[in-house]
Amino acid sequence: MAQLTVNNQPMEFRLEPDTPLLWALRDAANLTGTKYGCGSGECGACTVIIDGQAMPSCTLSLGEAEGRSVTTIEGLSPDRSHPVQQALVSEQAIQCGFCTPGLVMTAAALLARNANPTDADIAAAVTNICRCGTYPRITQAIQRAGRILRGEERGVPLPAPQTATTPGL
Repeated sequence: MAQLTVNNQPMEFRLEPDTPLLWALRDAANLTGTKYGCGSGECGACTVIIDGQAMPSCTLSLGEAEGRSVTTIEGLSPDRSHPVQQALVSEQAIQCGFCTPGLVMTAAALLARNANPTDADIAAAVTNICRCGTYPRITQAIQRAGRILRGEERGVPLPAPQTATTPGL
């Protein structure tokens, strides 16, 4: 049984210690924002922040995550107000959206360490694969998010997620 903190909440997982953290988050905790991509930690789709560092959750076992603090996309900003999320939308850097959660987590971890990254800093830290190829806009969005975090620019609130409604109810 592994105990860790996920999105500031203590959690206990009754899974085998060699279970990848990705599957514990998706299947046991129902935190499906973290995506499965390559399974080898190369693409970045499964990136979460562990103790302040962006890490692939597909190659980290639940046993290795024991006692650590994990932040998923759901815990970073439930209302989508994080500057990285705002900037990605503003810069039109999102196409299909599959890579977006991992990309947001990687960029958020970078900006927490360095709110004024250069293009080289971004290229070194953000190695996530985006099959849509929006890399120039991703870089612009990360720079914009840095300006928001530094107070040099105002973020634009995103609309709240819509929920399905049934007519007449």
